[in-house]
Amino acid sequence: MTVGALNLDDTAAEHTERIRALRASMRRLGLAAVAVASPENVYYLTGLDHLGYFAFTLLVVPREGAPTLVTRAMERPTVRAQVPWCRHVVFGEDEPAAPAAASVLAEVVEAGATVALDEDSMFFPPSTAARLVALLPGLRWTNGSGLLAGQRAVKSGGEIDHVRRAARLSDRAMAAGLAALRPGVPQRRVAAGVYRTMIADGGQPPGFAPLIRPTSMLDQEHVSWSDGPVRPGQGWFFELSASVRRYHAPLSRTVYVGHAPDGADQAAAAALAGLVAARDALRPGVRTGEVYAAWERAVAGHPSPAWPLRHHCGYLVGIGFPPSWVGGGQVLGIRPGGEVAVAAGMTFHLMSWVTRPVGHVVSDTALVTPAGAELLTTVPRGLTVVG
Repeated sequence: MTVGALNLDDTAAEHTERIRALRASMRRLGLAAVAVASPENVYYLTGLDHLGYFAFTLLVVPREGAPTLVTRAMERPTVRAQVPWCRHVVFGEDEPAAPAAASVLAEVVEAGATVALDEDSMFFPPSTAARLVALLPGLRWTNGSGLLAGQRAVKSGGEIDHVRRAARLSDRAMAAGLAALRPGVPQRRVAAGVYRTMIADGGQPPGFAPLIRPTSMLDQEHVSWSDGPVRPGQGWFFELSASVRRYHAPLSRTVYVGHAPDGADQAAAAALAGLVAARDALRPGVRTGEVYAAWERAVAGHPSPAWPLRHHCGYLVGIGFPPSWVGGGQVLGIRPGGEVAVAAGMTFHLMSWVTRPVGHVVSDTALVTPAGAELLTTVPRGLTVVG
């Protein structure tokens, strides 16, 4: 184990403010330190932007003093370049991560103190967490996985700018995909047009691959394109998001090649009615369950018998690293009976998904403003036929 150079001169004002806010919560909850492993939380607090988190990475934030990053040794140049103000402790290629993390916590907290672990993160292996706890029997432990959720939910002005830029790229990528969707074109070429536009126009690799598949596979929710060709008469589902500074702005569209099937106009109208109702209901102070209820009433009350069967009609989005654009395995959804209060500055992926008379989906990224919700993605939402 070796220790990198200590530099307490933090020039990133926003990261400083985020750590200050986290420490205020720590004092209120009686926590001596917080240890986070999810790349979204590490990025939010420090700006560390790389893909080396597939190896264990831990950010330890004590109540006072410099935060410490614990990483694989080979990440030393990246940490030094991006976050020189963080203390840096490393573990070698043939060394376990837990002893390095334990050494940091032993230095910054006293016996009997309480430490919050980001233990629900998919990037905090249970075996590493168990060994860490075993190495420090004098400490008390609590689950801190939700500690930053509320703080991250409301975006700053700078974060909203990133989401807006991502939304513009998402629109362009969707337009490129729809332009490539023609009979006989290999599905991978459609996907390539989406990726090419995302990256060439200024985006980073997205946290999640674009989901592009025929509507005959609509219920296979997390599969994407194949090697086959686009066929006349097919319906196609596109769900994608560009990424700018790791911030995402997803949208979905359902389109048809050559002609739309019977019932498509009814399904499209029902889905759009639901999206509009959810947007109109998404205001500061309302509960997420109220937004879901508005969506449900709009879809169920439409002349189309497209009764909603979905578990949600949207979810919070923002920072995302592979394999997700929602910021991890757990995410705030707009669900039946949800009690979370909506606040200005939140960004949601609003989804209106119906299954009858045919499957149809339309979705957009929505920014909650003091006056209501603004849809940031703008590709036409009506029934679309191409080719």
